[in-house]
Amino acid sequence: MTLFFNFMIMNNDTYNTEDILKLFKNKYKNNEFRGNTVELQNIHFICDKDYIIREPNYDYANKEIEWYESESLNVNDIPGKTPKIWKLVSTPNGYINSNYGWCIFSEENGNQYGYCLKSLLRNNLTRQAVMIYTRPQMQTDWNKNGMMDFMCTHYVHCFLNEIQHPDNNIEVYELKYIVYQRSCDAVFGFNNDLHWHKYVYDKLYDDLITNGIPMSEHKPYIEYNCGSLHVYDRHYNYIK
Repeated sequence: MTLFFNFMIMNNDTYNTEDILKLFKNKYKNNEFRGNTVELQNIHFICDKDYIIREPNYDYANKEIEWYESESLNVNDIPGKTPKIWKLVSTPNGYINSNYGWCIFSEENGNQYGYCLKSLLRNNLTRQAVMIYTRPQMQTDWNKNGMMDFMCTHYVHCFLNEIQHPDNNIEVYELKYIVYQRSCDAVFGFNNDLHWHKYVYDKLYDDLITNGIPMSEHKPYIEYNCGSLHVYDRHYNYIK
């Protein structure tokens, strides 16, 4: 009997944001569509820029962070004019699941940020320093009371990696921050989410220093893993 084995060729090269844009452009050029999107599945890349396709609206991104900090689950509490997309996915009264500040800071969701920080302080080699955003009930909560908000972010995984300070022999730590997402709109959603994750990264970095962890001044790029990273047909003009 002859046995046949299929081997997956692994590419150890890490994509950056420019690579991701090229992949989208190639898929569009080759008419590789999935429904009303151009989609990259199971994609991993480093966030070496604040955007992939379209420069961020930092004014709005900061307002979204302000709303996240409030932990309000109502989109009507977003400072300024509530974006149309949030109204479309909320209940008639404006309630949603995806206030990321509520997800990681609230006691109701287990104070995920606090757990992650304590894990890193307790053991610098831990693999348990995670911030879990979603929950099993999301499979039914996503359309509860008429909303359409299935949490996009699964969790964030953090590591402390020991390195040697370039100017002396003192050992310091770099903070590695890895985002795992179910789904991400590459044109607008990615920009705002990354702005949030940079905010959380800086907060965690500062809290580690405050608690006596010698941190490197170098901050590695945030890394992203997306089950589905996509561009909607209404935004194809950005990748033509």
